[in-house]
Amino acid sequence: MALITVKDAAFAYDGQVVLDQVTFEVNQGDYLCIVGENGSGKSTLMKGLLRLLDPVKGKITLGDGLMQDEVGYLPQQNLTQRDFPASVLEVVESGIRSKRLFLNKADKARAQEMMGLLEITGLQHRSFMELSGGQRQRTLLARALCATRKLLLLDEPTAGLDPVVARELYKTIETINREQGIAVIMITHDVHTAAFYASSILHLQQTPLFFGKPDEYLETYHGQCFAGGICDV
Repeated sequence: MALITVKDAAFAYDGQVVLDQVTFEVNQGDYLCIVGENGSGKSTLMKGLLRLLDPVKGKITLGDGLMQDEVGYLPQQNLTQRDFPASVLEVVESGIRSKRLFLNKADKARAQEMMGLLEITGLQHRSFMELSGGQRQRTLLARALCATRKLLLLDEPTAGLDPVVARELYKTIETINREQGIAVIMITHDVHTAAFYASSILHLQQTPLFFGKPDEYLETYHGQCFAGGICDV
């Protein structure tokens, strides 16, 4: 059974539908990239997956034993995150504290394991505010991993990062997906990276919406446009 299934979902603000007829599913170990023009509804769909916004039509269903509080989430970077007054360890452990106040030995071991996976163990006593952009994203990704063993939702995880740091983070996410077996749903503007790492792509704001394999997507009109072709979108 799929971890998450979206069937004919539509979302609206103030009675105005902004995203319609969205259908896809994500299974264990899948890597789905969501792409589309600005204003196409990517953030709206992410809110729906997080259950922060209910569909006005259709439904979103969790399966395979996945509970909503077992979904890891990495939002876009913002100034509030940068000014978070805590150590790296405290930020990472907060991914577990969102479920329970007191951490047991297994919880603390999980936090250490995720910091090791993200190569930030040596930073654990540093202030989060002192970190570089790439270090902050690795810390927040470790936090998200502490909240889940099944599904990660990533919203433009490399936004604002230089190309080298972004490439390293993409490789880390791919390793997590492949070696940990954690499914990934990622919003991105980087179609080339999406096509390289993803097992499937969802392109919003076209009729009908595209959902399929990366090689199939790159053969479509919108896929060629987003991959750098010259066309009117």
